Amino acid sequence: MGKKFILFFLLLVSAQTFASLPDESFYKETLLLLKKQIILRADEALKMAPQTVTMFVSKRSAGGIHDFYSEGDYWWPDPDHPDGPYVQRDGMTNPDNFVAHRHAMIRFSQIIGSLSSAYKITGNEKYVKAALMHLNAWFIDTTTCMNPSLNYAQAIKGRFTGRGIGIIDTIHLMEVAQGVTAMQNASCFDKNMLAAIKLWFDKYLKWLTTHPYGKDEMNAKNNHGTCYVMQVASFAKLTGDTSLLNFCREQFKTVLLPNQMAPDGSFPLELRRTKPYGYSLFNLDAMTMLCQILSDRNHDLWNYQTQDGKSIKRGVEYIFPYVADKSKWSLPKDVMYWDFWPVAHPFLLFGANAFDNTGWFSTWKSLEHFPSENEVIRNLPVRNPLIWMD
Repeated sequence: MGKKFILFFLLLVSAQTFASLPDESFYKETLLLLKKQIILRADEALKMAPQTVTMFVSKRSAGGIHDFYSEGDYWWPDPDHPDGPYVQRDGMTNPDNFVAHRHAMIRFSQIIGSLSSAYKITGNEKYVKAALMHLNAWFIDTTTCMNPSLNYAQAIKGRFTGRGIGIIDTIHLMEVAQGVTAMQNASCFDKNMLAAIKLWFDKYLKWLTTHPYGKDEMNAKNNHGTCYVMQVASFAKLTGDTSLLNFCREQFKTVLLPNQMAPDGSFPLELRRTKPYGYSLFNLDAMTMLCQILSDRNHDLWNYQTQDGKSIKRGVEYIFPYVADKSKWSLPKDVMYWDFWPVAHPFLLFGANAFDNTGWFSTWKSLEHFPSENEVIRNLPVRNPLIWMD
């Protein structure tokens, strides 16, 4: 009896202290704050027809109509050679580059995020039925679906038809995958369709983990490397690929956290960019989502710490004063979009829940939860926190 009692006690303590399980009060306050807007947005989404990559064609794409295509944001015509290869202006977005597929994917992500959140809140399957129409168009219907690969993303005119760096464009499929998880047990969710969606993500994961572009992105030393692992983790969670989930945990512990974070919790490679503030927020969001996705009763990334003290908590502690009061930021301002940050970042909410920090939570509640600026939306792939809270 003594050993059984000790085992029970240890399990009880583990359950009480495990950080990634949402505290009921955090969930209730989050729900209370967001419910009205979620339902409004979901009801609007009920009226929206699918728009996939096949609706938008660029003559500059080297792929077909089912291939996702985008062009590098910071690349511009060379004023000395107007017909020659584009040249880089880091941090300065060229508004004439082709981004229609990215916008369509973001729209898809917003629709599925809103509908799945509304379903989780209400249990009304009308939201699931509407979501299925979009999921079918993107992943199953052979006339409108997207190929499960990213061979032509972030191309550069005169230089590359596609790059591994373009893999960051599909971070917006994360809330699609999570939305499917939130809705998959609804009675109206056809099991064959669910299997077909998971098969699409299985194929995309295979491409991500075997194609040279994927390997390049996996080895990226900044936010691109973080976002690669974040995507693989998200999609592997949907498909149930435990091997890839364990790979992502090891990447977080042995590569991302020790190599990207400084002892003070900052990300030096992001601070060197022309948008040091926005990139720091973005990378911390991605790191935080890895903790949220990959932590369970057997794996606690929230409280993981390197030998020299680097941890996700240290990262939030570093940036939080500049989120609570941006005027304290002593580094150069971002060259573009400075005035649009910060917003209601996932690292504030999920970090507050993990470490029971009411100050972080209060700040999260006070910030913009539904930003309208495209650049902010592009760099905020998690906009529907309720579907990420089990």
